[in-house]
Amino acid sequence: MTDGADDAFLAALLEDDPVQLYDQAPCGFLSTTPDGVIVKVNATFCRWLGIARDDLVNRRSFVDLLTAGGRIYHETHYAPLLRLHDKVRELALELRRPDGTRLPVLVNATLVRDEEGRPRQIRTAVFDARERRRYELELVAEKTRAEASEARARDLARTLQRTLMPPTEPRIPGLDLATAYRPADDDLLVGGDFFDVFRIGPDEWGVLLGDVCGKDAQAATVTALARWTLRAAATESPGTADAIANLNELLRGHDSERFCTAVLVRLRPEDAAWRCVISVAGHPPPLRLDGSGSVVDIEDIGPLVGVIDDARFPEVEVVLAPGEGLVLYTDGVTDARRGSEFFDDARLAAALAAHGPDPRAAVDGLVGDVESFCSGAATDDLAVVALRVPLP
Repeated sequence: MTDGADDAFLAALLEDDPVQLYDQAPCGFLSTTPDGVIVKVNATFCRWLGIARDDLVNRRSFVDLLTAGGRIYHETHYAPLLRLHDKVRELALELRRPDGTRLPVLVNATLVRDEEGRPRQIRTAVFDARERRRYELELVAEKTRAEASEARARDLARTLQRTLMPPTEPRIPGLDLATAYRPADDDLLVGGDFFDVFRIGPDEWGVLLGDVCGKDAQAATVTALARWTLRAAATESPGTADAIANLNELLRGHDSERFCTAVLVRLRPEDAAWRCVISVAGHPPPLRLDGSGSVVDIEDIGPLVGVIDDARFPEVEVVLAPGEGLVLYTDGVTDARRGSEFFDDARLAAALAAHGPDPRAAVDGLVGDVESFCSGAATDDLAVVALRVPLP
């Protein structure tokens, strides 16, 4: 209402004048015959539409004031509902003004019947819905912006994710090698799992696998930092422990306060066998496959990376004979859940034993077993690297 209309309504309220209360009410009131002809209307309704009372009463029907879409809705929904229930509540319609503009309104109506149950009059209250319509349009615009932002975030997450893994399936000449990475189902989150396979020297290779805490953009940044730091440090350090200590020092000084777990393996051929130097930092230790199908834990684990100043990380030497191999994995494998039940270490060992010594079959079979266990709904990302010294 305008200020003048407000004053008139308040004055009528103070004077308890029912005529003025009706005429200056903060909503439109009109009464129509059962077929919709307007027989009574208040000043508020006339003012909203910019039509004189005399041009409405006994000259126009309520349907005449609706837009084309509103007239269709009136015939298909409004009128049938009113006849069936004798009332309608908060129907959203638009009224046409003489200048062609539209007024969005909410309509409440009651059908009054005579003593014999025949329709006698329709009483209608009309509420200005312009503010509500603006709010709804703002919600739609905000939803559109949010969807666009989500799409950009999803694209960014995918791009970041691709930087955490080798671009192609890695190879080490003289070894059978297979890898797998499966992100969690939420593709807006960037997983903290990472792995890499790289050459250190003419006859020496590095394999690393780790997991940074968290699953956001900052975690992805630290994940990329950890991967490339370990890779660079491994080429410059004589052993695996020094390389992880280098990453530990870097993360201790990093402003993100993120930590990670890691496994780093240096491999070098010795005749038909391969010598491995392994350091494990707060991570599930690699499993050694002894060629007969048995799985053997490698147990000598250092602390988490990025938690303790001047941390020391042990080194373990393992010689893999022909037919033997290693499996490195993140906790997305053993921590995979089905209700309150975990995939756990026992299922991991059983899966590796069941799928045989071939790294590709072992990796694919293990990932398939985890997916079946979780019914495909992964809540955490997982990474697996398997290698084997081939038989002569």
